[in-house]
Amino acid sequence: MRTIAHDRYGEADQVLRLSELPRPPVPEAGEVRVRVLSRPIHPGDLAGVRGALGATQRRFARPRVPGLEGMGLVETVGEDVRHLRPGQRVAFFPVPGTWSELLTAPAELVVPVPEAVSDETAALMLVNPLTLLTLLRAVEEAQHGRPGPVIQTAAGSSVGKLVSAAALRHDIPLVNLVRSDTGAQTLRRRFPGLPTISTADADWRNQVREASGGRGARVVLDAVGGSLTGELIGLLEDGGTLVTYGRLGSGSTALESLELTPRALTVRGVSIERWMTRTREERAEDIAFAARLAATAPELLEAAAAYDLADFAEAVDHVRRPGKNGTVLLTSTPS
Repeated sequence: MRTIAHDRYGEADQVLRLSELPRPPVPEAGEVRVRVLSRPIHPGDLAGVRGALGATQRRFARPRVPGLEGMGLVETVGEDVRHLRPGQRVAFFPVPGTWSELLTAPAELVVPVPEAVSDETAALMLVNPLTLLTLLRAVEEAQHGRPGPVIQTAAGSSVGKLVSAAALRHDIPLVNLVRSDTGAQTLRRRFPGLPTISTADADWRNQVREASGGRGARVVLDAVGGSLTGELIGLLEDGGTLVTYGRLGSGSTALESLELTPRALTVRGVSIERWMTRTREERAEDIAFAARLAATAPELLEAAAAYDLADFAEAVDHVRRPGKNGTVLLTSTPS
């Protein structure tokens, strides 16, 4: 089977390679084997290739296959698997090694794809909607029952657009930040009811304060980090919370410079990888939400382009392209 793998950490275009690896074993009890048809390239996937998710810089004993999300067709089911059958379309997360044509996964992490949902949308059905729920819960907890303005960075990203749609639906006073004037114009057309500000403007901080009613924000949702962190802290009201969930930016900000203590500020990290700590019942509710979103609002789960596994280098280059709309997919065909 074709597989994209790497033997050491580094930039994706330097360490990834297309390999032929043995087929996975026949599934055991409670497992299924899936032929993967489509899988997204998330920023976290590339961070994992770089070794930026807490991994040590070392060579692997065996090749590591990136990816945690995707969709495909069930090939074989193990004993005691009742909710899945061979030939069924499914989505899955978190299942390591999705950048491969075949994988064996715990059946509890594999969910049927609604009939009305396309393969393209199904490949994006889980991670981003679950990230949205994680962020909305973080906002609710940070507000302590006192709703107020919320700022989000990387508002033009796939997750950012989901947050914008949710803000309009739930009357959250959201202020969007993007990196360019072009990006700001695009997002204003998509969500005209929300203020969108480009950090390329010299007076962007004043624009944010004006858009948030002349006072600081209760919460900042930040996927950028790096040198922007200090600026974002300055936009919080005293007692506010910076929720960080990504590292798309560059540079760094010293923790000691953030005036956390005198202003009673909180910095909280959230990660989709913590989703598995929720109860089985809570996870089932989240999955049901994701499936409904995929069926009723597929335009919010947008694919930027699709590339065959063999063209992974072009796909990675597309992920890094400024102004990209949607998520890049890696695809393979059933044999």
